[in-house]
Amino acid sequence: MHFEDLDRATAPKDGPDAGPWHKDLTRYHWFVLVVAALGWLFDTMDQQLFNLARKPAITYLLHASPGDLNIDKYAGYATTIFMIGWALGGLAFGILGDRIGRAKTMLLTILLYSLFTGLSALSTGFYDFAFYRFLTGLGVGGEFAVGVSLVAEVMPDRARPMALGWLQALSAVGNMLAAVLSIGLGEAEKSGMIDSAWRAMFVIGVLPALLSLFIFKKLKEPEKWKAANARRLAERESGVVGEGEKLGSLTELFTDPRWRRNTIVGMLLAFAGVVGLWGIGFFSFDLIRTVFNAHFTEIGVKQGLEGDALKKFVGGNLTFWSGVTSFLQNLGAFFGIYAFSRITAHTGRKPAFALSFVLAMGATAFTFWFLDSFYEIFWMIPIMGFCQLALFGGYAIYFPELFPTRLRSTGTSFCYNVGRLIAAAGPSVLGLLTSQVYAGYKSVDPALPFRYAGVTMCAVFLIGLAALPFAPETKGKPLPE
Repeated sequence: MHFEDLDRATAPKDGPDAGPWHKDLTRYHWFVLVVAALGWLFDTMDQQLFNLARKPAITYLLHASPGDLNIDKYAGYATTIFMIGWALGGLAFGILGDRIGRAKTMLLTILLYSLFTGLSALSTGFYDFAFYRFLTGLGVGGEFAVGVSLVAEVMPDRARPMALGWLQALSAVGNMLAAVLSIGLGEAEKSGMIDSAWRAMFVIGVLPALLSLFIFKKLKEPEKWKAANARRLAERESGVVGEGEKLGSLTELFTDPRWRRNTIVGMLLAFAGVVGLWGIGFFSFDLIRTVFNAHFTEIGVKQGLEGDALKKFVGGNLTFWSGVTSFLQNLGAFFGIYAFSRITAHTGRKPAFALSFVLAMGATAFTFWFLDSFYEIFWMIPIMGFCQLALFGGYAIYFPELFPTRLRSTGTSFCYNVGRLIAAAGPSVLGLLTSQVYAGYKSVDPALPFRYAGVTMCAVFLIGLAALPFAPETKGKPLPE
């Protein structure tokens, strides 16, 4: 049996004596899981580099001073533009993944997000920065759907949920890698070794392009996709219009009642979690910068620093602590995603989602309202990361189970990315709540506008809870065909 054909092996049936989920995996199964996990890991690393570099980049590009509420507003705009690119790219590459194949599409997405993350380092103003972020988002959005579709179709049924859970859990490692880079570059900036840590972060984001070399040489299309594509070609030659001709059909997602319900439910579940994470959770770094800016400024002044020296001291410390925050948040996320995989194996998908939405809402509101000292970073932030990112473990497992092979990449991408397209307003809403609605509270405490905005936004998790009664339970069922 050739290495590339090992995904054809049939796994033994489930049962009490079946053994660990990974017992029946072949070398090629492991290869696919590792490649897809690395693609998504580096994807999330590039996402997180943007989150960590966003506020210092906007501050520099606007020529603003720390504390200026316009920074929060334009940081929200930049994130919204990035998420719009993410959503549109996800839709386009999701359809492409069903039509030309999972492996080819994954190669294109990795090259795209790596290239334009690197070009973001060359930004000279807000508008070119936002343009590069939009183009980066196109690639970032496409990688998830083709990656999870690839793993879902290659893995034996019994191993599929845990393999997808690990795929998503390792995305937290990408975020932690970005955090370690932020910590190191923050120290370098503070010591004067480099001028702009944020530019260096984006340069490092080019490295995932190297992964494309391995994808191009070794990764093959799943047998299930090959069979669906063969049907399409046969129907085209015979002049018959059948299911094969519907590979990547957005129309079928809404004309078939079964796929329509699954699509709408999946989109609402994704919307709640994506707004919760990208509109609130990943602004924890901005919360840290807002809460502790005055603290480090005071220390720098006491040390006799002023001008650029004071600016570098404060900026370096805030970059360092943003990195610590990111690392801890994603350490919690890793265990949260893994916990979802374990819990859903016993309770089913719907109860696991319900628990996760409730915990995410409570932990996020608590953190944004109460975090006020350095020691609180070390327990509040990991708990929030655990609760929020557990939902994303659910998306990786659940969304591929909602659609047949011919629509799997398209459907998964539609749920995740149309939800994100609607959710793209979330960061801008947070920025406007901070700079407009709650701006009057700044005189009481500079952090209060941001706190009030974050807590207000937590109501979005209720949308996910409201969608669950309409969601199908897929635990223990094979992938639809």
